Amino acid sequence: MKFLDQAKIYIRSGNGGAGSVSFRREKFIPNGGPDGGDGGKGGDVWIEAVEGLNTLIDYRYQQHFKAQTGAHGQGRQMHGGKGQDVVLKVPVGTQVLDEDKETVLLDMDTPGKAELLLKGGNGGWGNVHFKGPVNQAPTHANPGQEGQERWIWLRLKLIADIGLAGLPNAGKSTFLSAASAARPKVADYPFTTLTPNLGMVDLSPSERFVIADIPGLIEGASEGAGLGTRFLGHVERSASLIHLIDGTQDDVVEAYRIIRGELEAYGEGLADKAEILALNKIDALTPEMREEKAAELEAVAGRRPMLVSGVSGEGVPELLRAAWAEVKKTRRALADDSEVAQTTGWRP
Repeated sequence: MKFLDQAKIYIRSGNGGAGSVSFRREKFIPNGGPDGGDGGKGGDVWIEAVEGLNTLIDYRYQQHFKAQTGAHGQGRQMHGGKGQDVVLKVPVGTQVLDEDKETVLLDMDTPGKAELLLKGGNGGWGNVHFKGPVNQAPTHANPGQEGQERWIWLRLKLIADIGLAGLPNAGKSTFLSAASAARPKVADYPFTTLTPNLGMVDLSPSERFVIADIPGLIEGASEGAGLGTRFLGHVERSASLIHLIDGTQDDVVEAYRIIRGELEAYGEGLADKAEILALNKIDALTPEMREEKAAELEAVAGRRPMLVSGVSGEGVPELLRAAWAEVKKTRRALADDSEVAQTTGWRP
């Protein structure tokens, strides 16, 4: 399935049904009076976050969504039925933006979350509502209320516990395939990964988390070079980052500085996230080269990098355990915040 993380769509709620002008005409009921029914309410437009989706590709081929008009009222005070709603099903993590593509209207960050986007128009009153001492045979009814309409943007930010960062060919896709059941494309040329990939890491039945493989950054990405920073939005919600450095390149320190610089330039708190530093592709290094490059990274980062190889699997379990420790910290903090919010809430 093709990956699509943003789409512009047009939505419109349904018009209300018109009220009816009708009079009772039974044979033995003289001066029967008005009996026109009300029109039905127009359909609403809803958005719902559902599990099992990880792309907005459905909104690539259909951009217009219109709810149904309410049914018109009829005689004998028969009221029209409500128009059918439109429900936009989107992946968890989808944001709804205004037409300016900047103002965030909704954040669908919880499975099952449903929000009303546009309310349908009210149905018009039938002529039975306008009967009075002066006008006992009203010949008019209200038309239905017009529905609402607008253009919106849908922008997907994948929900992942851990984000993989690194230069092109740092071995992120290979590591993801070694750590999970994901099978991203792997090749020996830059920018093999053109769209984010998700992988579920299953350490045990109670130890599971999601890793997002983000397409490689290059120097100047914050200014639009290469693939730019468009896909970095997918790691904004991550608990922490795994920063992979290609151990086979000449200058590992420069590779580290490039990625850190782009994370700081992007902002949104990415540079402040907990980072697990790892020297990758150690299967191609001698013990002396491993120690030398690890020492160089430790000098600039202030912490010892972990040594891993996505090809041989060496060091992968230890790195995943370190990532799981960070995920637990974040989940524990979120649970504590939720408990505080519940205990400090309003009480009668």
